[in-house]
Amino acid sequence: MKKIKTPFNSVLVANRGEIACRILRTCRRLGLHTVAVYSDADAGARHVREADEAVHIGPPEAVNSYLRVDALIDAAQRTRAGAIHPGYGFLSEKSALPRACEENGIVWIGPRAELIDQMGSKIESKRIAADADVQSVPGYHGEDQEPVRLQEEARRIGFPVLIKASAGGGGKGMRRVDVESEFLQALALAKQEALRAFADDRVLIEKLILHPRHLEVQLLGDRHGGLVHLFERECSVQRNYQKVIEEAPAAFLPEIVRTRLFEAALKLGRRIRYDSLGTVEFVLDKDSDQPYFLEMNTRLQVEHPVTEQITGLDLVELQLRVAAGETLPEELSRIEPRGWAIEARVNCEDPAHDYRPQLGKVSRCHEPALAGVRVECGIAAGSEVGPYYDSMVAKIIGHGAGRATALARLDAGLAQFEVLGVGTNQRFLRDLLARPAFSSRALTTRFLPEEFPQGWQVSAELDELALAALALATPGLDLAPQAAPWARRDAFRNMGPAGRAVSTAFELKLDDGREAVQVHLQRVGAAWEVRIGSGRVLSLAVSRTDDGVELSDATGVTGTTRFAIQSDLRAGSVTAWHQGLRWHAAVRSLLEALADVGKGASTGAAGEIRASIPGVVTTLNVSEGQAVEAGDVVIVMEAMKLIFNLQASVSGIVGSVDCTVGGVVGAGQLLLSIVPPPAPN
Repeated sequence: MKKIKTPFNSVLVANRGEIACRILRTCRRLGLHTVAVYSDADAGARHVREADEAVHIGPPEAVNSYLRVDALIDAAQRTRAGAIHPGYGFLSEKSALPRACEENGIVWIGPRAELIDQMGSKIESKRIAADADVQSVPGYHGEDQEPVRLQEEARRIGFPVLIKASAGGGGKGMRRVDVESEFLQALALAKQEALRAFADDRVLIEKLILHPRHLEVQLLGDRHGGLVHLFERECSVQRNYQKVIEEAPAAFLPEIVRTRLFEAALKLGRRIRYDSLGTVEFVLDKDSDQPYFLEMNTRLQVEHPVTEQITGLDLVELQLRVAAGETLPEELSRIEPRGWAIEARVNCEDPAHDYRPQLGKVSRCHEPALAGVRVECGIAAGSEVGPYYDSMVAKIIGHGAGRATALARLDAGLAQFEVLGVGTNQRFLRDLLARPAFSSRALTTRFLPEEFPQGWQVSAELDELALAALALATPGLDLAPQAAPWARRDAFRNMGPAGRAVSTAFELKLDDGREAVQVHLQRVGAAWEVRIGSGRVLSLAVSRTDDGVELSDATGVTGTTRFAIQSDLRAGSVTAWHQGLRWHAAVRSLLEALADVGKGASTGAAGEIRASIPGVVTTLNVSEGQAVEAGDVVIVMEAMKLIFNLQASVSGIVGSVDCTVGGVVGAGQLLLSIVPPPAPN
């Protein structure tokens, strides 16, 4: 493309994390000066380091920093930034920021403010879609928000239904309701979550399509009436209404449906004279050829890299050119998709325990450099992953001539991407992609519950290897073969008569709630025999690397599994990491453990309320001395934009409160205790 001529030479990126880093990259390539903004929590963040300059805008909570229009405008004026790019999330779909930009002579890199208002309301956008002769899912999109009216409409539509936040996205403020008796409680929760996330508790009710495909079309318009589509994306693999895997093009999609998607998206875009980058989302029943309009996102989409990979375009550059007043290049109307691209979202969460957030300080972040693999990453060594923002820290994209090649490259990228210090969902993503159903049939949003009906769990084989790695990586244990076992002089020597194999044993107390595990080790020649508890004996070839251990079947039947290891000698603990999974254990010799038998261990009382995840206390409903009933919601927590209600497990009197509203708490931390009421006289 020709050199960009802009009315601005500096761009402020009103965002953080991987999307801020991605936008900064294009701006630098185009010769534009870049400005980052950051909260207290992001003072050392990667996007801050990668910008030409950075401005502090407030405390960690987004409402007091990244969601403050005045702070962003002030930062732009102080740095003389001529334009603001919002990225996605935060203020990208709020008209207040583009209106403020217009008032202050700053170029807004996005659509007109009125379009953001129109399409940001799911209620209003459905009306516009109807005017454009674009079909929507049957439902109620009215202004009357009284619970009784909404319940009546749900009954009219017929259960199951979806309650959806009008201003929402990303699954926030969304609840599935299967029977009428559950409706009012689900409505209250949806409205509460919508109000917290979007400052707008209006909802709409839609008929739930039981086996839906989630498809979307990328649109690009300019300010001279030009509009094109840049093909479709498949986003059906989701959990809790949040996308997990995205790809372009969509697999197993009849051409008649693809044509209808493009026609409907262009109809809608022309109806509103769309003038930037945006995405029109549709739902399609797996047995139907009729796509239904869901919503339009008036911004850059998380999954935009897969479109870039099959078109060869830089969508951020095109956004900048449109904002600078350029017309769309003529060649865009003739472009054809090439190859295939699949993206996986890497989140700091534990998929084996209901996807609970994983917080901490990143000690290592390695991005693979592989052919056909693209990495978009917002963290680096030293980054803090806290409770205030979304859990996604990176995206891995595999691309190639066909879907099988793209899939293989994505898997290789996930295998080699390494983050230590905080857990991620990489192993879950690899298992998901390896399911035969992913490659053999059309995907629906039911893919994950159908493939993992009991939820995803770490395989027993991998868990055994991890426990073996924890024991074998214990500081002081010499893994090298010894010709003479009596020559060893460390604390882990357990010598028998001359000529016998060296053996030792440890107790592992893991932090995942399971009982203490005994691990017996015995070296037999060049191999180690490992028995975990009373289970089977593993015969392992073991080698130590600079930062971990590699284990493989001593017979050579299986491949090598690598674990990164971090040891804390003072605490007597070892942590093993493998593709985002984390095993942390206090380790001591079995002799020490046996010496403590009978001493007992303290356990949490039934009346203790502890944080099940790390997060922020947002609501405290009780005070010391107050009577509560079992089941009462006593504390509300928030972590990575999700809300968690903590209930009293017993009836009684609040004895002590050990948390405050706004306080950050760790997993397992005692928040309050409930004592039985005094016995009657």
